[in-house]
Amino acid sequence: MYKSFFSFVCCFLLLCGCSNAQTSHQASQIKATTLASTLKNEQNIQLLDVRTPAEFSNGHVAGAVNANINSKEFQTKITALDKSKPVYVYCLSGGRSSNAVKQLLASGFEKVVEMPGGIMEWRAANLPEVKNTVTSNAKTISLSQYQALVKSDKLVLVDFYADWCAPCKEMKPYLDKISNDMANKVVVVRIDADANPELCKTLKINALPVLKLYKNEQLIWENLGFIEEAAVRKKLK
Repeated sequence: MYKSFFSFVCCFLLLCGCSNAQTSHQASQIKATTLASTLKNEQNIQLLDVRTPAEFSNGHVAGAVNANINSKEFQTKITALDKSKPVYVYCLSGGRSSNAVKQLLASGFEKVVEMPGGIMEWRAANLPEVKNTVTSNAKTISLSQYQALVKSDKLVLVDFYADWCAPCKEMKPYLDKISNDMANKVVVVRIDADANPELCKTLKINALPVLKLYKNEQLIWENLGFIEEAAVRKKLK
């Protein structure tokens, strides 16, 4: 009886220990405005921007360290961070930062805080950012140029995309097909969101992909996220 009770207590303590070990590493989320306040009030924040170097140069939160989640150097760069201190993570709009959170926790970081809205939410809140001077071949479009693009006697379907965005890549082939098949009725315009942060901010585009359909210069339909070809074609009838 005593041995059975002793075994039970040992098993209970062991399970508790395992449970505590599994939950010692934490992940949470934070809004852009809250992160901005945190950066003002606390020193030596570990802030990680997991976008590409080109995206980082085009605008990032002051004090952020760039570690491209899709590069081989990601693991090497995060080893320079202190695993015992919180690390704040963001990307453009949450897709890559969620992956980074998983990798950071798996690497032993005790507390990881994600800004899921990314730099797009940061810009939408009119928060300051740092830009590096770089040469880019990406086409930048002003609001007036955008308004001119949607001015047509045909339907105008605008696709806001990014090269790193998987759903954007998946949608591109059928959008190209629509552009060819329905050229007499529809104009398809593709706009690189990474190259046009100000335009995205003005149009309140905080995530990708985004489709906007115009008729006689008026927005008649829009969609956020992946959508099947058939559903898009239905809107163009």
